[in-house]
Amino acid sequence: MLLDGLRQDLTASMKKGDSVRVDTLRFLLAAIRNSAIAKYDAAGESKMTDADVLDVIKKQAKTHRESIDAFTKGNRPDLVEKEQKELAILEVFLPKQISDEELKALLAQVVASRETNFGLLMKQAMTAVGGKADGGRVSSILRQMTQNK
Repeated sequence: MLLDGLRQDLTASMKKGDSVRVDTLRFLLAAIRNSAIAKYDAAGESKMTDADVLDVIKKQAKTHRESIDAFTKGNRPDLVEKEQKELAILEVFLPKQISDEELKALLAQVVASRETNFGLLMKQAMTAVGGKADGGRVSSILRQMTQNK
């Protein structure tokens, strides 16, 4: 289970003295714990599935990406570097992202449905992609494909 792997990684990182990795994993495990309590009440982490854990990791990664953008605009290279290191640690636990070409091939089927409501198109697209690509990437490529029709 992914959660057990995270805990083992935390222990190994503590033994190595890798403080950035330890802090990142502790923060992630706390977020997972909070999500488990919110979703499953008293049962907590024992009910968490790998999909639940992946959702939390994706949210944490998205938060780090947004922070990198904000710190870049705010001219804070020290904080950008810190966030990039933490994001790299989180990305190890995420599924591999598909290429733009593969994404366009998947989205071509969605665009072929001739749906005009972009929100419904996005819902279909995210289902087709199945977490293999970031929502922002899916949205931008889907917009390009629908405008080029």
